[in-house]
Amino acid sequence: MSTPITGHASTHGPEVAGPLVVTEDESLAEHLLRLCAAAGTEPRLIRGSPPPRGLWEGSSLVLVGDDQAERCAGLPRRTGVLLLGLDLDDPGVWVRAVQLGAEHVLFLPDAEAWLLDRIADAAEGVGTPALTVAVLGGRGGAGASTLACALAVTAARTGRRTILVDGDPLGGGLDILLGGETAGGLRWPDLAGSRGRVSGAELAKALPVMKRLTTLSCLSWDRGDTLAVPPEAMRSVLAAARRRGGLVVVDVPRHLDPAAGQALEQSDTALLVVPAELRAVAAADRVAASVRMRLDDVRMVVRPMRPFGLPAHRIARGLRLRLAGELGAEPGLAADVEQGVPPGIRENGPLARFCETFLDEVLPPVPAVGGGVY
Repeated sequence: MSTPITGHASTHGPEVAGPLVVTEDESLAEHLLRLCAAAGTEPRLIRGSPPPRGLWEGSSLVLVGDDQAERCAGLPRRTGVLLLGLDLDDPGVWVRAVQLGAEHVLFLPDAEAWLLDRIADAAEGVGTPALTVAVLGGRGGAGASTLACALAVTAARTGRRTILVDGDPLGGGLDILLGGETAGGLRWPDLAGSRGRVSGAELAKALPVMKRLTTLSCLSWDRGDTLAVPPEAMRSVLAAARRRGGLVVVDVPRHLDPAAGQALEQSDTALLVVPAELRAVAAADRVAASVRMRLDDVRMVVRPMRPFGLPAHRIARGLRLRLAGELGAEPGLAADVEQGVPPGIRENGPLARFCETFLDEVLPPVPAVGGGVY
C-alpha cells in the first residue's frame, strides 16, 4: 500500500484510484484518514496548496476541508467532490460549496456513517448496482430453488458476474443443487454475525465459486445445525452483493421470516413459481399478498400440469400478478441433480430458455467478463 502524499508536489496522474483529502486542519485530516482506514483504503493527503490537476481529476473521491475550499475553487469541475464544513454556524460554507462545485456539504461527526459508506463505495469502484431477483414458491415443492439456480447458471454462462444467495435455511442447500457442496468458501454460519457495511469485493472473494462457472459465486448453508440469519446480516450481505454489479438471485422461503422480508425489500423484482393446480393457486394467493407488502414488482411463473392444469393467463388474472411465462418440465433434471449437474446448464432445455428470455428482458446487455461453461 502506498504512502500518503503530504506537502505540495505530486506527479500522480489520472490513473490514481484512491480518495484525495485536501485540508490543513489537523483534526479534520486525522478524522478523514481514520474513516478511510475503516473503509479499507489509504487516501492521498494534500496540505497547504491546491492539489495537482492530475491528482484532482484522477482520484475516485475528493474530500476538501472548508479551510481549502477557496484555494480549490479554480480547479476543473468534476463529480465526487465533498466539502467538509468546519463550522455549523457559518452560512458562507454553502457559497463556497457552489464555487467549488461540491456535491454535498458534510459536518462531522454527524455525517460520519454516510461518509464512510461513500468512501467505501469509491474504494470498491462501485458502479451500477446488481439487479436483484427474489425467487419463491407458491407452495412447497413448486420448483423455486431449481429456478433460482437456473437463473444464476444462465447468467454465469453468458459471462455475467452473478451471486446466488440461499435464503432458505430448510431448503437443503443450493450449493448441492449446483454440485458445489465441497467447494471451499464461506457459508451463512460464517456471515450470520455481519453488521454494518460488508465489502462487496471481499465478499465475492470469500464465497465458493462454482466449478467451470467462474463468474458464479454461491452463499449457502453448511451441513450443520439450522441457523436463523438475522435480518441485519441479510441486509449487510445483500447490500455488499448488490454493489458488485451484475445479477444477484435470492432463493426466498415462502414463509417470510424477518431475514426473508429483508431480502424482498432489497430485491428489484420477484418471481413466484406456481404449479397450475387449484390448491397451489390458493396457497400462492396468500404468499403473493405477503410479498406485495414488501415489493411492488412481483411476477408469476406458471408450471403447467398437463392435461388438466389451469390456464396460465387465468391464474395470473386470479392472483393479480404479471405473467412472466410458463416453465415446462425439464427432461432428465432429477438425474442431473443427483450427478451434480446444475439446473439450467442444458442450453436447449426449458429452464435455460425461460431464464434467457427473462434475463434478456430485465438485464441490460453487458460485455462478457470471462468465465467458463460446461
